[in-house]
Amino acid sequence: MELTADQRRHLRGLAHHLNPVVMIGNNGLTDAVIREIAVNLDAHELIKIRVLGDDREARIQYLEQICAELSAQPVQHLGKLLIIYRQGDAERSRIDLPKAKKGGKA
Repeated sequence: MELTADQRRHLRGLAHHLNPVVMIGNNGLTDAVIREIAVNLDAHELIKIRVLGDDREARIQYLEQICAELSAQPVQHLGKLLIIYRQGDAERSRIDLPKAKKGGKA
């Protein structure tokens, strides 16, 4: 599932007040960190992750790796914060995304 621009905007608004629930430290993206991210995505669907360190390329790589391994969608990479969304089960989903519009703007 690829998020549309409207859906990303909606999720960014919802994530604005959230605090980071996971921190990626000097050891990088370990199995324990991946498991913790997965647990939090199951519980909340939309989470913020704080990445320690100043390497922008490493943060981009972390975002891509997390999304690939956990079937999640990147919402935003803002400085040292990563915002990630993974839709929950249909009956348990907490977040209602705007419907994807068919076609483009005329």
